[in-house]
Amino acid sequence: MNSTKLLKPLVAALLVGNSAAVFAKVSVEDAAKLGGELTCMGAVAAGNEAGTIPAYSGKWLGIPEGIEYTPNVGQHPVDPYASDKPILTIDGKNYKEYASNLTAGQQAMFERYPNTYKIPVYQGRRDFRYPDEICNVVKKNAVESELIDDGFGFTGYKGGVPFPIPDETQALQVLANHNFPYRAYTYSTLRDVADVNSSGKVSWGRLTNVGLNVTNHPDEVGKPMEGVMAYSQGTTLLPARKKGSATVTSEPVNFARGTRLAWAYNPGTRRVRQLPEYGFDTPIGGTSGKLTIDSDRLMNGSPERFEWSLKGKKEIYIPANSYKVHGADVKYDDLLAVGHANPDYLRYELRRVWVLEGKLKDSYRHRYGIRTMYIDEDTWHGVMADYYDTRGTLVQHAFINYYYAFDANSWEAGTSFYHDLTTGGYVGYNMFQERKKGPLLNGQKLSKENFTPAALRRLSH
Repeated sequence: MNSTKLLKPLVAALLVGNSAAVFAKVSVEDAAKLGGELTCMGAVAAGNEAGTIPAYSGKWLGIPEGIEYTPNVGQHPVDPYASDKPILTIDGKNYKEYASNLTAGQQAMFERYPNTYKIPVYQGRRDFRYPDEICNVVKKNAVESELIDDGFGFTGYKGGVPFPIPDETQALQVLANHNFPYRAYTYSTLRDVADVNSSGKVSWGRLTNVGLNVTNHPDEVGKPMEGVMAYSQGTTLLPARKKGSATVTSEPVNFARGTRLAWAYNPGTRRVRQLPEYGFDTPIGGTSGKLTIDSDRLMNGSPERFEWSLKGKKEIYIPANSYKVHGADVKYDDLLAVGHANPDYLRYELRRVWVLEGKLKDSYRHRYGIRTMYIDEDTWHGVMADYYDTRGTLVQHAFINYYYAFDANSWEAGTSFYHDLTTGGYVGYNMFQERKKGPLLNGQKLSKENFTPAALRRLSH
């Protein structure tokens, strides 16, 4: 089956009004494919001709049969595929045989770590589905959502991705899907950050991270897309010299009409101040500059500094159904090896992904000159990225271990790894394996009042 033909909407019509470009939506006939030959999120439901990608089953919503799990209390993920074994291991000796299904960053990892870096490939599993209410929103978005304000925003409805059948000439539609997937509407995680140098020595960071995804909140699902996208609050526990420092942020749904706002609390001065700029390539604390604020989840925030283009869809080995790496029995000493994570804890599957590339505009600065993202067609989450500097040199390979969260009936970004291909160090980010609780999803009553400068000031009392 030719998946490209299934994903061709009507040719976009370019309208101009109020200095904002508006790109047309898809036809009712195309949208009718959702839930049939396309999944409700727009992925090709059929497997591939080779049989190496299975057909979508969508047989599970929430907790699968036979799994003991208590939702909304922070229980660590439980693996419904614990009995699966790798069907293939790609390593430094055979990776060139699979080069057509590997990214440039993955191949660079094999070249740098030929004896230790491996990609364990498992049978593909496409068994989890989204709630019907969300699928209905996505179908409505398919025929009504439009990019506006030169692609910085879009119309449509909250809850599901805006462009399940994207126009292949409109890269910002795919980026919008990545930024606005259906996911947990509240979260609270005590996360560890491991900054691992080239010899394997670890410098630790730890912080609490709490957030409210407004566009996914049950009270907002189905309402017009406007206002604030999300709020977040982070408090540092480690390193000790930064203990007690905290930040709150708010994120608009449209960066042409709103601004990312951030305030920081300094425990030394016990003062709160608004940050003049928060985002882009500002380094994330405790990562030795290996992570930028806009590389959390591989890409977030305003798209303004890059020219975006789609490079089609490819079959790539990506992390998928990543339960094993998040188990409560996983020890950091076993997981964090020299150069990269221990591959025994990882699970890859062959999946169809959208390839999205951003090239830095001449009028802007950023540490990355090119960023190439690989976005899972089943979930619209960016799962892997390769980053190049402004000279065109590949400098970083990153991936996120996603798993279907039974608490939220959606996919959750788990532990991610960002590999510095220049120094040989890497960062393990959003780690919670050794913490008493995993992410607490959809288990809190949060409102915008929890994410204000006044809320930060209360930390000093």
